[in-house]
Amino acid sequence: MKYYLPLAGIALLVLAPFTGLSDFSIHLLVLILIWGQIGTAWSIMGRFGLVSLGHGAFIGVGAYTMALLWNYQSLTPWVGIPLGIALALLLALLVGYPAFRFRVVGHYFALTTLALGEVVRLSIIAARDSTGGSLGMTVNRIQPPTDVSWYALQFSDKRYFYFLALGLWLVGLWAWLRIERSMARSALMAISEDEVASASIGIHVTSQKMRVTLISAGMTAMGGILLGQYQQYLNPDSLSGIGISLEVVFASIVGGMYSVLGPTVGAVLTLLLRESLRTYFGITLVGIAETIYGLLLILCIIFMPQGILGTLNAIARRRAKGGSDTQPNQARSGA
Repeated sequence: MKYYLPLAGIALLVLAPFTGLSDFSIHLLVLILIWGQIGTAWSIMGRFGLVSLGHGAFIGVGAYTMALLWNYQSLTPWVGIPLGIALALLLALLVGYPAFRFRVVGHYFALTTLALGEVVRLSIIAARDSTGGSLGMTVNRIQPPTDVSWYALQFSDKRYFYFLALGLWLVGLWAWLRIERSMARSALMAISEDEVASASIGIHVTSQKMRVTLISAGMTAMGGILLGQYQQYLNPDSLSGIGISLEVVFASIVGGMYSVLGPTVGAVLTLLLRESLRTYFGITLVGIAETIYGLLLILCIIFMPQGILGTLNAIARRRAKGGSDTQPNQARSGA
């Protein structure tokens, strides 16, 4: 019985593009699935106390690696994808291993990752001759133009990207659940509480933290690759650096990083909120939409630190506990 609801949800998502949705609706669904997957990748680290503020670095490295290989070497994305993921993993290893080895934790680790995102963003800007710098770059269209090209991963019909994003999102959820139900979860929870005590009982702290970091980095890079290929335009400010990293963190926290669907719920809310505010204000009061968006996120984080799904789950547990407490009393009074 417990598998019926997830299977029904997946079936609805598979059928959604064939229900007469507009192109804009499918566009929003694609973005929600991609950012939901990236948020899920971040929460794999974040929920164990590894608060990274530099995941934009992995998004940027993945997206730009594939685009540069395609634009300048005409290498199919099927070659660029593994190379982009490999570079993201290498970057995570170069930064993560020394940090974990020398016990850089807490806000020091957060600042280290924050600097990583900025280094990648500034490097992209500095290589302006190839990347277009702060002006960004456009992914070359396949020649001659075609509506469907699996070789170039270019499709005029958004439904192709929808199903790619859906598959990637499901893989992200599977990875989250796999870690949740493994022995690694207990080890990582112990490490997040006390590294010294964890090491004293035989847990290899550096290895456990490095493993979950590499999984998170690889998944994030894959999300960045699909995002760049879908948008066909890459910009360092929207694919790397502090801004995009914080958006991932905020969405995951707002939705609930301790729930498998929490980051996706956060992606839904943040995307819809941002688009609604942008549509409502338009070109009037420039910046007010971002201001309201930021304030609402801050209030949500302050008053719902467990996120929306975490808060709802806590309320449901309290009600269930209250119901179980009152039923025996009612039975006794009736007797």
